[in-house]
Amino acid sequence: MAAPGVTPPAGPRLVLLGASNLSRGLPRLVAEARGRAGAGVDCFVAAGHGRSYGATSRVGWRRLPSILGCGLRRARDRLPPDGRTPLALVTDIGNDLLYGFAPDQVAAWVATAVGRLQTRGGRVVVTHLPMASIAGIGPLRFRGLRACYVPGCRLTLPEVKAAAAALDERLAALAREAGVTILEAPGEWYGLDAIHVRRRRLDELWHRVHAAWGIAQPERRRRATVSEWMRIGSAAAEVRVLAGRLRLRPQPAVALADGSRVWLY
Repeated sequence: MAAPGVTPPAGPRLVLLGASNLSRGLPRLVAEARGRAGAGVDCFVAAGHGRSYGATSRVGWRRLPSILGCGLRRARDRLPPDGRTPLALVTDIGNDLLYGFAPDQVAAWVATAVGRLQTRGGRVVVTHLPMASIAGIGPLRFRGLRACYVPGCRLTLPEVKAAAAALDERLAALAREAGVTILEAPGEWYGLDAIHVRRRRLDELWHRVHAAWGIAQPERRRRATVSEWMRIGSAAAEVRVLAGRLRLRPQPAVALADGSRVWLY
């Protein structure tokens, strides 16, 4: 929580849930939000490569708690209401399928996340799975990607495609029932691995997210400075385990000159 006497920034409060695409594009997204607001923003983020919505995830020597179980909700609840409508993004949905969780279970976790956001009056945007990109994966590429990213996955390529299609259908139904916006990213935005948006396309993705939030684009777009890229990109989550050792990081992890704050969980 902010120190006593610290004035919250004038811009919106963002809640961003996702995994690797969100982590890779976070400096761009923060810069886009600051530029559109013309002021500092608060960003509450639960992301990270391989992040799971409902289970502890491990990538290499690093482990992170689930998005639902991390400290983000607790931190937001500690902050007093300030009249700002939270703007929320729920993205990078699908890692849990590769960890062996059924589409119904993953959809239920996402529904819980969306429900929590809506109880605070949030304007929520959800992204589809990259179905067009997934459809183009062949057996050889799938074996390479599975060995690289999720060596513990025992699903076959047909099983992954079927599970992804089932989950994506449930996300569309969830969006209709909850009254939230759902966005689709074109297949050509994705790289060889079929799940990561090409860096040059991330700006366009965040542009669409802000448009769905109803935030007008300024005449001149703001871009992150090298210093901001480094500070946001190297910041650590509140709780993580590295090589078996628990590491804690006070939040917010980043405070920028215009009052913007980035909280990582």
